[in-house]
Amino acid sequence: MPSKSAKPRRSGPRETPSTRRIAIVAFPGVTLLDISGPAQVFAELAAIELPGPGYSLSYLSASGGLVPTDVGMMVDTAAIESVRPHQVDTLVIPGGPGIWDIRDDVRLMQWISQTLPTARRVASVCLGAFALAWTGALDGKRAATHWRYCPRLQDSFPSIRVEPNAIFVKDGRVWSSAGVSAGIDLALAMIEEDFGHTTALDVARRLVVFLKRPGGQSQFSTVLAAQASDVEGRFSALHAWIIENIASDLRVETLAAKAGMTPRTFARTYASRTGMTPASGVEALRVETARLLLESRQVGGVIEVAKRAGFGDDERMRRAFLRHLGVSPTEYRSRFSGG
Repeated sequence: MPSKSAKPRRSGPRETPSTRRIAIVAFPGVTLLDISGPAQVFAELAAIELPGPGYSLSYLSASGGLVPTDVGMMVDTAAIESVRPHQVDTLVIPGGPGIWDIRDDVRLMQWISQTLPTARRVASVCLGAFALAWTGALDGKRAATHWRYCPRLQDSFPSIRVEPNAIFVKDGRVWSSAGVSAGIDLALAMIEEDFGHTTALDVARRLVVFLKRPGGQSQFSTVLAAQASDVEGRFSALHAWIIENIASDLRVETLAAKAGMTPRTFARTYASRTGMTPASGVEALRVETARLLLESRQVGGVIEVAKRAGFGDDERMRRAFLRHLGVSPTEYRSRFSGG
């Protein structure tokens, strides 16, 4: 992770054609997690045997040197001139309160504009979408940014189709994501695109994060806990649908119809792919939903949490919590959310 003592991985004798350069732009007032989140995900690949060329990371700024982030920590960067536009495989533009000043940084914006046409893909995290918008890279495309700034992005650039609830959006080779932690989801999705679901799952497990919230999932939805068992991603879309309809009647016939299978075929296929029965998968997702509701304290009592998570009653939820977590919902709220 970039920090006061971290050094950027600059080009040099160690870099070979077998790596794809990811260039992450920094500027005064950049949000630290917008840089360090995706960077940590990409860097984790170094510990994994890959089926193709890996990544090399470059942290770049207009003049190079130490760049202050929004929390005061410094990121050590190389000057943008040290990397030619055609050498960039993936360009990542983070957000932060300093984003509004880079529009007047002629050198930086010119380098970004020159890199956009030649990079295999470009991405923004949070308010970085505005930098892409200023260059015209988002014209006529779908895009995401932090939910608080979606109206501003849409009003300022009517040709952009802003998706206010999306965690991240991929439109062709242009990617954009919502605020802070959504950059981690975006980076995991890029790894999945380049190296497959299993490799992305390995990275997620190493970082102790859930793989993966789909791009179209609401910025306010819960994570897809059961998807970690689906190593081939066969039922990712179904898990997303279950989460969005977690309080509904999710019997096997309903899930089978959603998956386009007969109940018998669905039950057999789901168990072979995930290692769980459909009922166990739904229960795992309901436990995850309830867990996050208990942590957030957005819902007052355990009985209401049970209803919102689809358990129906608190006793059923209590038994599920004991099976999955080894504690009751009340104990969980007390131990894990300071209650």
